[in-house]
Amino acid sequence: MAATGFGNFRNGTHGTRASLNSSTKASLNSNPKNSSLKSKSLNSSGFRKSAPASLGAAKDDAGVPGRVRVAVRLRPRNAEEMVADADFADCVELQPEVKRLKLRKNNWDSDTYEFDEVLTEFASQKRVYEVVAKPVVESVLDGYNGTVMAYGQTGTGKTYTLGRLGEEDTAARGIMVRAMEDILADVSQESDSVSVSYLQLYMETIQDLLDPTNDNISIVEDPKTGDVSLPGASIVEIRDQQSFVELLRLGEAHRFAANTRLNTESSRSHAILMVHVKRSVKGRDSALSSDNGNNSHMVKSLKPPVVRKGKLVVVDLAGSERIDKSGSEGHTLEEAKSINLSLSALGKCINALAENSPHVPVRDSKLTRLLRDSFGGTARTSLVITIGPSPRHRGETASTIMFGQRAMKVENMLKLKEEFDYKSLARRLDIQLDKLIADHERQQKAFEEEIERITIEAQNQISEVERNYADALEKERVKYQKECMDSIKKLEEKWMMNQQRHASDENMVGLKDDGSDVTSKGEDSGVAVVEEVAEIKKLLQKEALLRKIAEEEVDNLKSQLAQSKKSEALGNSEILNLRKMLEDEARQKEKLEGEIAMLQSQLLQISFEADETRRRLDKGWSEKIHGGLDSQMSQLRHPHLNDTGNGEKASIAKLFEQVGLSKILSLLESEDADVRIHAVKVVANLAAEETNQEKIVEAGGLTSLLTLLRSSEDETIHRVAAGAIANLAMNETNQELIMTQGGIRLLSMTAANAEDPQTLRMVAGAIANLCGNDKLQMKLRGEGGIKALLGMVKCRHPDVLAQVARGIANFAKCESRASTQGTKNGKSLLIVDGALPWIVQNANNEASQIRRHIELALCHLAQHEVNAKDMISGGALWELVRISRDCSREDIKTLAHRTLTSSPTFQAELKRLRIDY
Repeated sequence: MAATGFGNFRNGTHGTRASLNSSTKASLNSNPKNSSLKSKSLNSSGFRKSAPASLGAAKDDAGVPGRVRVAVRLRPRNAEEMVADADFADCVELQPEVKRLKLRKNNWDSDTYEFDEVLTEFASQKRVYEVVAKPVVESVLDGYNGTVMAYGQTGTGKTYTLGRLGEEDTAARGIMVRAMEDILADVSQESDSVSVSYLQLYMETIQDLLDPTNDNISIVEDPKTGDVSLPGASIVEIRDQQSFVELLRLGEAHRFAANTRLNTESSRSHAILMVHVKRSVKGRDSALSSDNGNNSHMVKSLKPPVVRKGKLVVVDLAGSERIDKSGSEGHTLEEAKSINLSLSALGKCINALAENSPHVPVRDSKLTRLLRDSFGGTARTSLVITIGPSPRHRGETASTIMFGQRAMKVENMLKLKEEFDYKSLARRLDIQLDKLIADHERQQKAFEEEIERITIEAQNQISEVERNYADALEKERVKYQKECMDSIKKLEEKWMMNQQRHASDENMVGLKDDGSDVTSKGEDSGVAVVEEVAEIKKLLQKEALLRKIAEEEVDNLKSQLAQSKKSEALGNSEILNLRKMLEDEARQKEKLEGEIAMLQSQLLQISFEADETRRRLDKGWSEKIHGGLDSQMSQLRHPHLNDTGNGEKASIAKLFEQVGLSKILSLLESEDADVRIHAVKVVANLAAEETNQEKIVEAGGLTSLLTLLRSSEDETIHRVAAGAIANLAMNETNQELIMTQGGIRLLSMTAANAEDPQTLRMVAGAIANLCGNDKLQMKLRGEGGIKALLGMVKCRHPDVLAQVARGIANFAKCESRASTQGTKNGKSLLIVDGALPWIVQNANNEASQIRRHIELALCHLAQHEVNAKDMISGGALWELVRISRDCSREDIKTLAHRTLTSSPTFQAELKRLRIDY
């Protein structure tokens, strides 16, 4: 979607930049003896005259340059809301052309609100950035502080708006990535600098996301200027966009998140990105020296350069939430309380500023102390509030809208921050001095090289003369030697001619005397030559024969080699066919095993329903008497029927008020089995209500239920008692009591002896609730809780498997949190206890509840590098890849993808397998 019409939210930035530069320059030229740090306020008239038609021209703030700008963004309906709210209209109606929003009270009445910008659910990330953040980024580049903040209910898209990396789809990039792109494009790598800090405010503690060991950073306030700084935070200098994206990915991996009903990956901390920009003002640097080398002129014109410092703060607030809707419990509940307290403190400060109260309670929270410059300070601030369309959350939406309305009334006084950069001047003088020294050294070296060159040339000339003289002497010597040799050769030739002449004379005399002897000697020598030639011919024939035999043998070996290669190729082909057949057989076997497991599960379900029907028929008149109590147990087994059982709940509550809890608990020790069964059913129904749980525990109900598990042999009592304990185990205090009284051992024994799938479901549910407590991890595992949970998978009933999967997911989440906080080292206890094969086997289970919990467990296990090798060898890597590509839930899909890309071990294995990811 094309992002158009963004000028109305630009706050007059283009014109502002020119106005700010001109006013600052005039001020500096008029008073060159100013102090090193300059702070100047923008006058409203000059600011507005240079600004085009923009958001700054709102009707209610004419002449006020620093009002907080607020935009509202609507999230589209998610899959759950499309089903649950299909018959209901959205609670909000947007009118972006007039920048209004209507919040419906009912079908006839609605409230209308005006904002600086109204963004529909179809607004692109680029439009959101240009409307909300780009004016602030440009002000930071001009030397002002700026803040971009997102506020809203959990799950309405704050992190998506601000922190989306957009690695797969560049159009999905959030404000953080786009802001850094604009900053890096505008600054100079030679003279400017950009540095970043990335923090989180978690449980009123400031932690460094780039260095998790630095988890208690203090806030320092300048008593003169009131500026807030964090000297203990890591500061990383940024040179390119890729390094910044890697930094954000590292920080997100260390940020706390939890699975709630409103959001699978709900942020449990406020994330704060601080970008420090330091820029040299062009055209105002004084020359260090003139070209003609006039030192007096250099000293007169020597002035320090002017530097502007701007700070951009991007705040991704944790989502506000209601405990009853988010379902937070245990440690997650404490996190939610801390988040709501800090957001409440921020709301109080905004209210005080909007009403011009003489006291602003900025010290009530570390969040308000960090943001004191953003609201009522010197920074240009843009706020984007995110809302959802669901009518079920109308109250939270109204609260978010009112927060934005109050924030629009807050006014800041923008101040330009400039200072003389004496350090830069000293550095440049050092560079100039080094340059002069280097020039002197180069001249000295050139002089020495010239002397050396002249010396070498003289030596070369002398050597050449000596060489020419030696060559001339050698030529003369060779000439005389040649003449001498020619003379000797002529003398030898004459002597040889004389000798030949003398020998010929003697031969002629000998022939005349002995002619017969010469003839006989010639015949003998001719016979010897013929015999020798014949012998040589025989040897040649023998060698030719041997060579022919060798060639035939070589050809035979070549044919054998070709035949063996052909046989080897056939063997390899046959082996490949056999391997393919074995793989097909293995897949067929796995498919048949899955079908068998499904049929067994269906058979167990049918058998259970038949047993239930038979028991109901056998009860007869007795069931009529205790029908109210049995209906309560039915509701305990089927929570989705609770809405239709208000009458039965009322009857149980009435029984509780009339009889009293102590008498009901005393019936648990009755000798009559039917009385014990109905009494435990009543206690189980009472335990389902959170208001009764504390009373039951104080009256000794938990101890009585555990005693029933230990002493009774009745399957029904075991099932109902386990269900009651599961309800009590939803409270963190009760979880510790259950562990202290040996509840895990009793639940494990019950699971080992139980045959009814519903009993196993109740036991598994109780253990799953205990798995969600961070403090009980080691003790729960030591007393056999994990082994009992894994032992119940033999039942194969889908309800039991769903509870087992939930328990494993809770345990993996707590381990992940403990490893992140540094309180746990080593690989996961689930892997040590052998749970990984079952997790991998059920990662793609047909039942959505089982699959969702198993997928979350895999993602939590994969977040820590120490588990990576075991997960690769156990086949979990393939499931993680499948989840990141095919998972129906977008949040789990994103978590799996982020886990794979942040793990060096997984990346190396994918590269080895040549999987493009």
